[in-house]
Amino acid sequence: MTTPTGRDHDLLTIIAALRAKPGKEQQLRQAAEAVVEPTRHEEGCIAYHLHQAIDDPTVFYFYENWAGPEALDAHMKTPHFQNFVATANDLLAGPIDIQRLRRIT
Repeated sequence: MTTPTGRDHDLLTIIAALRAKPGKEQQLRQAAEAVVEPTRHEEGCIAYHLHQAIDDPTVFYFYENWAGPEALDAHMKTPHFQNFVATANDLLAGPIDIQRLRRIT
């Protein structure tokens, strides 16, 4: 199976981890799901997927591939992303952990 980074090592990969406050898992999931489809239509978005941890349902991950940092910066300024951040602030147990990665092999 080929992944986007399997074809293009220059893509920017993001893994963003979010932990919901106890009892807020469903609300956080709904807020996160709402941002997925509009993000997938953004220029420079190669892949944008939401995951929920199997062993800890309070934890969610966004796995993202972007054409470059400029595309990611533009994404973070979109109304749908800004709305998600504003909504998620009340649902999160702590700050979002964002890891920026580049494939090396």
